Amino acid sequence: MIHFDENRMIWVLETKSMAYAIGLCETGTINQTFFGAKLPYLSDYPSATIEAEYPFTLGSELSAEEYMGWSKAKYTEPCIKVTFSDHVRDVVLEFETWSMTTDTLTITLKDKHYPLMVHLSYKLYENIDIIERKAEIVNGGEYSIALDTALSGSTYVPKHKDYRLSYLTGKWVGETQFSQIMLPTTKMVLESRRGTTSHYANPFYALDPNGQATESVGEVYFGALAFSGNWKIAIEKDHFGLVKVSAGVNDFDFCWDLKPQSSFTTPGFFIGYTSGGFGEASRNLHRLQLQYLLPASSREKLRKVLYNSWEATSFDVLEEQQVDLAEIAASIGVELFVMDDGWFGGRNSDKAGLGDWHVNPEKFPQGLEWLISKVNALGMDFGLWVEPEMVNPDSELYRAHPDWVYHFPTRQRTEIRNQLILNLAREDVRQYIFNFMDRLLGAYNIKFIKWDMNRNFSEPGFPSALVSEHREIWVKHALGVYEIMKKLKERYPEVIFQSCSGGGGRVDLGVLQHFDQVWTSDNTDAFDRLRIQEGFSFAYCAKIMESWVTDEVNWVNQRKLSLKFRFHCAMMGNLGIGDNLLNWSELERAEASELTRLYKEIRSTVQHGDQYRLLSPRENCVSASMYVNAGKDEAVVFAFLHSNSFGNSLPRVRLAGLDKHALYSIDSDPQHVSGEALMQIGIKLELKGDFDSSVIRIKRHFENSIM
Repeated sequence: MIHFDENRMIWVLETKSMAYAIGLCETGTINQTFFGAKLPYLSDYPSATIEAEYPFTLGSELSAEEYMGWSKAKYTEPCIKVTFSDHVRDVVLEFETWSMTTDTLTITLKDKHYPLMVHLSYKLYENIDIIERKAEIVNGGEYSIALDTALSGSTYVPKHKDYRLSYLTGKWVGETQFSQIMLPTTKMVLESRRGTTSHYANPFYALDPNGQATESVGEVYFGALAFSGNWKIAIEKDHFGLVKVSAGVNDFDFCWDLKPQSSFTTPGFFIGYTSGGFGEASRNLHRLQLQYLLPASSREKLRKVLYNSWEATSFDVLEEQQVDLAEIAASIGVELFVMDDGWFGGRNSDKAGLGDWHVNPEKFPQGLEWLISKVNALGMDFGLWVEPEMVNPDSELYRAHPDWVYHFPTRQRTEIRNQLILNLAREDVRQYIFNFMDRLLGAYNIKFIKWDMNRNFSEPGFPSALVSEHREIWVKHALGVYEIMKKLKERYPEVIFQSCSGGGGRVDLGVLQHFDQVWTSDNTDAFDRLRIQEGFSFAYCAKIMESWVTDEVNWVNQRKLSLKFRFHCAMMGNLGIGDNLLNWSELERAEASELTRLYKEIRSTVQHGDQYRLLSPRENCVSASMYVNAGKDEAVVFAFLHSNSFGNSLPRVRLAGLDKHALYSIDSDPQHVSGEALMQIGIKLELKGDFDSSVIRIKRHFENSIM
C-alpha cells in the first residue's frame, strides 16, 4: 500500500512486513527516509532532512538522495550523468510532481534549467516484500543529450552499523559461488563488462547488519538487477556512516544518444528487506520469479524431464543414432528429447556452420520431420539447440554479411571458439534471427529451444552507425535479445526456451522475464554442483535451474560418483539427463527409471515449493536442502555425504517450513511426528562411506493433529 503525508511531503510504501519511505527534502531532492520493518503509524516515519553539515560535500553522504545527478559538490555514485548540447555536464534535478496507482508510485524530477525529466517508478510486490525501482529519462527538448550514466536508482541501509556483504561470484564451470565479506569503508563494485551477465559475477547482493544473520533469523537487505548486458552494482560505505547501493546499466564504454522527444528506461532494480534471514530473502526472490517474472504462458507448468544428446554425440549427429538414444530415454521416463549442436549447415565441429540455420541433409536424409515424428511416437516432446547471436567466419552467413558482426575497421576480429558475435543493435540482424527462428518453429513440431551464447564481446564496434550511437551497443544487444524473445513467445507460447551462455553466463532477473529456465553450469560434476546450486538458490528458484545426470567419471574433475548421487543432485531443480545412454547397462537403466519416477512424484514440490537450505556444502561434510509445498502437507529433503571420518556419527538434521501443529510421516515409517519435533529435534540421516546421498519424503498425516 502507498501512503502520502501531504503535510510532511513523504511517501510511505508498505508491503506485507516491510516499509520504504521517501520524502521531499528542503534541497528540492527526493531522499530516502526509512527502509526496514513496517512501523505501526504513518507518523512514525521520519521526514526528509539534511542529516549533517560538512564543509567539503553536498552529496548523499549528508542526505540519502534517491536519484542523484552528477552536479554541485556531490561525490558519491551518481545515478545520472549527461552532456547537454551546449557541453554542460551537470544535472540538477528537483522535484516536479507525482502520481500513483494501486501498486506503483511515480515521482517526476526535472532539471533546473534544461528540458530533462526523470520519472522514478516504485512498484510494490506487496505479498513478497519486494519493490522494483526503475527510471525513465526523458529529453523534452529540441537537441540531443548524451546520456553517460543511467542507473536505476540508489538505496540506503540504516547508518552506524557494520554490514556484511554477500554476493555471487565464480568462473566458467564454477558459477554462482556464494561469497561473504565484512563491508570495508570504501567503494566496492560488482559488475560485468563482458556484454552478458557473466560467469564471474551475478547482479545480486545482500547486506546484513554486523554479519549476524543466519539462514532463518536476522535482518537482510537484498537486491537484484534485471539486466543481461553490462551491469553495475556500486556499494559505498564511508566515515559518515553511509551505506549506499546504486545499480543499473554499467557506465563503462557507455553513452546513449538521447534524441529530442525520446526516452531511455533503466533496468528493473528489485530491492527487499526481511528479518527472516537469508532463507526468507531467497524465498521472496523465488516467489517473485514464480509468481510475477517468468513468462506467463508457462509459469504454472511443471518442467518436463529432459534428455540432451550433446555428451553422447558431440557434433557427430546422425538421425538413426538420435532415434536409438530417444528409445532408451523414453524407456526410463524422459518426457523431452533435445538434440544439441551439430544438426545444421556444415556443422561438423565448432569451426564452421554457425549462422546457417538449415537442416544438414547428409545427417538427416529423411528430414527433421522424420526424427521428430519418431520422438513424438515414443511419447516425448522434441527440442533443439541454437546459438542465434553467433556466426562462424566459415559460414554462408558470414561470407554474405561480414559487416553484420561487431568489429572495428582497423582491428583484427578476435575469434573465441572460432566464432564472432552478430550485431543485434542492427535491425536487419535482429530480423534475420527472428525470421530463421520463426521458420524453424513454424515448420517443425518443436516444443523446446536451448538458446546458447558461447562467448563474450570483443571489438564492440558498429562502424556504420552514427558516431553518437557507437557506445549504445552494450544495451541494444541485450534489448535485442529481449525483443526477439518477446515476439517468439507471443507467436509460440507453448515453446519452452532455455537461456544458456557457456553454462551459467546469462542468468538474471531480466532474462527470466523472457526465458523459462536456464542452464546453470557446464560443470555437471554432481559434487561440484552442490556448491554451484546452493549459490544459485540464494537468488534464483529451483524451477528454472536445469541440472543434468552425466558420466559416472565426470570430465571436469575425473571424480567417480554413483548414479544415485548424480540423480539426487540433478533432482534438486529441473531434472535433465545428458549421459551417453548407449553405454548404460540394463541395471543402470532400471535404476534411472526408478529415480525418474520418484522425481515425477516430487517435482511439483521441488519446482513450486519453498526451498530451505538446511546444511551448507561449504561448511559441512553433510549438506541438505528441503522443499515444502504451499500447503505444508508434503516436503522432500535431499541429503548428501562427502565422507565419513573417524567413525563419527552424523548430526541430526533439523527440518524447516513445516506446520508445527501437524503430524507427519517420514518415508514409510509408520510413526507420526509433529512438525515442531521435526524442526526442533530433526531427523537422523542413514548415510555411509564416501559420496552417499538420500531423498527423504515427508507427508502430513491428516487423521489427527496436535491441539
